[in-house]
Amino acid sequence: MDPRKLSTQELVQLCLDSKDEASWTEFVRRFQPLIAGVVTKYVRHRTSRVNPDLIDDLIQETYLKLCANDFKPLRTFDFRHDNAFFGFLKVVASHVVEDYFRRPTPDRPGREEEDIETLKIAIPSKHGIDPAELEILFREVNQCLNEHASDPNFTRDHTIFWLYYRQGFTAKAISQLPGIGLGVKGVESTLVRLTGMLRARLAIPRKRRASGG
Repeated sequence: MDPRKLSTQELVQLCLDSKDEASWTEFVRRFQPLIAGVVTKYVRHRTSRVNPDLIDDLIQETYLKLCANDFKPLRTFDFRHDNAFFGFLKVVASHVVEDYFRRPTPDRPGREEEDIETLKIAIPSKHGIDPAELEILFREVNQCLNEHASDPNFTRDHTIFWLYYRQGFTAKAISQLPGIGLGVKGVESTLVRLTGMLRARLAIPRKRRASGG
């Protein structure tokens, strides 16, 4: 069986079942450009000085994340189509970078403010708000969310909120991502709680933000 001719799902399953060197070589060949590209992009959003060694370390950490707990993230991924797996890899790689920049270090003593640019994707039309106005709103929302950084569930809740509102993930898709640890209802409850808090804080109406017009 030539791994190069397999679909994404077939390749991943072969890697998990046989742990054959050829299949994993194909896995890296096929997905390394995507993972490396995402890591590099997100690091560049975080710092003006891109260290190649850091890029390599974060790429390796992404693979470690995928292989954690006997490859649980790969074993539990729900294949609907090949593109879904590419999106999954993007999320995992971006989380690895974000987690790195949240770690306290001697030259970075506290959690850095979330860079809104790292979440900048086409704004969903369902918001019904002018893009420029919505960008300002998202910055205000981000500041409010960061005020709860001491909450033990901050990282998870922050991720859920932005995956839903900026990247267009459904509650079900979010619940299936590694590290979330919530079912669909749990994700929905988190979104309701955060949205309610932000509406009260920022005085955002349900259909459209007040604009004086």
